[in-house]
Amino acid sequence: MSTALRPDPAPGGRVPRLTRAAGFWLLGIAQLTLMAASSAPSPLYSEYARRWDLSATALTVVFAVYALALLVALLVAGGLSDHLGRRPVLVAALVGEAAAMAVLLTAGGVGQLIAGRALQGLATGAATGAISAGLIDLQHPGSKLGPLLTSAGTAGGMAVGALAGGALTQYSSSPHVVVFGLLTAAFLVLAAAVVLVPETSPLRPGALASLQPRVSVPHTDRTSFLLAAPAFIASWAIGGLYLSLGSSLTADILRTDNHVTAGLVVALLPGAAALACVALRGMAPLPMMLFGSVTLVAGTLLTLPALLVPSTPLLLATTVVAGLGFGTAFFGAFRMLAQTAHEKRAQLFAAVYVVCYLANSVPAVAAGLAVPHAGLRSTAVCYLGAVTVLALLPIPFGVAALRRARNAAAGPRPVTVPGPEAVDGSSAGIAPAAAQAPAARL
Repeated sequence: MSTALRPDPAPGGRVPRLTRAAGFWLLGIAQLTLMAASSAPSPLYSEYARRWDLSATALTVVFAVYALALLVALLVAGGLSDHLGRRPVLVAALVGEAAAMAVLLTAGGVGQLIAGRALQGLATGAATGAISAGLIDLQHPGSKLGPLLTSAGTAGGMAVGALAGGALTQYSSSPHVVVFGLLTAAFLVLAAAVVLVPETSPLRPGALASLQPRVSVPHTDRTSFLLAAPAFIASWAIGGLYLSLGSSLTADILRTDNHVTAGLVVALLPGAAALACVALRGMAPLPMMLFGSVTLVAGTLLTLPALLVPSTPLLLATTVVAGLGFGTAFFGAFRMLAQTAHEKRAQLFAAVYVVCYLANSVPAVAAGLAVPHAGLRSTAVCYLGAVTVLALLPIPFGVAALRRARNAAAGPRPVTVPGPEAVDGSSAGIAPAAAQAPAARL
């Protein structure tokens, strides 16, 4: 793919712009960096807890404030790029992200940590819908790269951030300075680079009206959205457990204070998810979502004995299985929606992420509140049991939808009625054209 610059297609524009292909990959890098920044603090949480004497409840609040602020941004600004354009919304969001990293870099207590994570959530929420829609806009017609990069970039970025955060926490004397210093610089560079991305969303009236907080799914997408919602909820709920309490699980249950191990436990879930998205990208969306749901059920059930024994190798292995389910359930559901989305794409994808981040944050906060009373191990076991039930929900409905779709694609059986030939000499019983067409790929 060429990365050459080309003139701005807008009338009178003189600012050089990247090609659509280069702009597509730049948005993919921005997506990965945003997600790396979201998970990089997770291995640091146990260090913050030791330094500032924080409880598990306080740690989940620090984690959840990011997700809740992100939800606010999605509700208010999720569809803004449908009206103002993708580029200005992304530039503003990336500058805000750099400011959030600067706050976290200088944090001297839990209050500043919460403030930085809240600002980060607002910036990430403003960017999420615009990046997802921009990737679909810029991909080649008929390509699957947009949904793939959205899903793999989300999971892969989380894995990279968690691993880097764990390694730096273990081996650096000032891990937060290195992590947040590098991320501050990265977001400033990305903000400058996004200025060169070609604009794909024309100016539309209604920008101020779009800021009214609401969640809206276009009418034509609602059936697919309801079918996909349980897969979104189950996959992101398991992600919330690992990102908020993963380092505590390794320290308290597995009895290790090695931050690399903590980072590995957190990173394996999204890392396996990203690999699954790439390896199984050829699967049709609905079967992929069903495969992911079944695999996620298996992964959560197998994780229970790993926590009860407890066993670090078993936990690492079962986390990989759960991650495979996480990635394919989310990717399959996302692709199913991407196939039907036409107008107001940012609004639709913002609604998707509202569901995802609610599932990511609310159960994690509930778990943090339960830990002082029930204990970390019992809380984690109950949490995994609830995720197992959620992951089971899409399976019967998805199987029924798959059966209906295949029956519709096959069409009615050809019926031949014996009798005299028609006036034009053709047989009176002719198979309908729909029955002669090959079955559509689901």
